[in-house]
Amino acid sequence: MFLHIVFFCRKRGNMQIEEISIENEYYPIQLKNIYDPPLKLYVLGDKKILKQNGIAIVGTRKATAYGKMVSMKISKELTINGVNIISGLAIGIDTYAHLGNISAQTNEKNIGKTIAVLGSGIDEIYPKENIELARKIIKTGGCIISEYPKGTKPEKNNFPKRNRIISGLSKGILVVEAGIKSGALITADFGLEQGKEIFAVPGDINKTESRGSNELIKDGAKLVFSAKEILEEI
Repeated sequence: MFLHIVFFCRKRGNMQIEEISIENEYYPIQLKNIYDPPLKLYVLGDKKILKQNGIAIVGTRKATAYGKMVSMKISKELTINGVNIISGLAIGIDTYAHLGNISAQTNEKNIGKTIAVLGSGIDEIYPKENIELARKIIKTGGCIISEYPKGTKPEKNNFPKRNRIISGLSKGILVVEAGIKSGALITADFGLEQGKEIFAVPGDINKTESRGSNELIKDGAKLVFSAKEILEEI
């Protein structure tokens, strides 16, 4: 898997995984301030964007057509307004958050980029269905990061832990669709602990995929219809 990504990056003159310690100038300040910050980050792509403003967009892997559309739409709107999109490269809402950013890319300098945070080593892209998406992220000036060194498999316990990095890098977390036990709610919980803004998209009350996100709104998350509500807060 990794060889395909490295080959592509080599053609763009940016092929190496970089190791950034917590003392490194490129280590994002906002991540230093969270509880249990990663002592090292492994980065493939443009490390400079790690210190820029970003919004995390997260949600269920079992996204509905509505959720996919909304995730992509809001991601694109934020990107055009110069906001980076942070997500986890998972299938479902994460995928469409990254794709919204990629679809908005132009030659303008103030366009936001996308950051994918993995629960595995960068040479172990997961899920394998998103290897091509990972290539597109690098191609369009984004980056892929992990706290796990090369060779780390995508173990189940890694993913809840990596969610603190997704929220830590962001100025706020947008939950598009999430079931009651969705990992996206773990990201939102980390965001609350870190003092981040929490946003949620309202969903169909009859859909299990919307129960968690609807509960967030009930509990005080800012209701979002478009990027406008997010941009007003950041």
